[in-house]
Amino acid sequence: MDWRYLLDSFDGRIGRKTFWIAIGLVGVGNVLACLAADYIQGEQFSAIVDLAFNYPEFAIAAKRGHDRNLPIWLIGILFGISVLQDFFTVIGWAGTDDQPSTLAVVIAVPLTVLGLALLIELGFRKGTEGPNQYGPDPLAGLNGRG
Repeated sequence: MDWRYLLDSFDGRIGRKTFWIAIGLVGVGNVLACLAADYIQGEQFSAIVDLAFNYPEFAIAAKRGHDRNLPIWLIGILFGISVLQDFFTVIGWAGTDDQPSTLAVVIAVPLTVLGLALLIELGFRKGTEGPNQYGPDPLAGLNGRG
């Protein structure tokens, strides 16, 4: 598995297996880093650490979206909302974990719904068979596909 390609490129396509491995490992790293940051310096530092993980997570999701032949803007909306939520936490507009602001709740609800919908779309639905505008089928030649 080419980790640099997975985490740093927005080109090409990846299959479900690669998506789950990559997003799972990056997600676990994100959670652990955010917990450590929260323990060390609080919610604002945790939000800054979370911002750093948005780029590789977006790169992974974009490539999987390409395999599903989805437009990049659809996935970009999710990550844009996530960045906005982290930004509001950093500047203090999101309230606290114990008492979130109305703004934080208004952002969190669509973020959660869109996040779950995209997780189902990217993680469970079969990719486009054969080549598409984003590149060759990552499963070409496997299991009779190609």
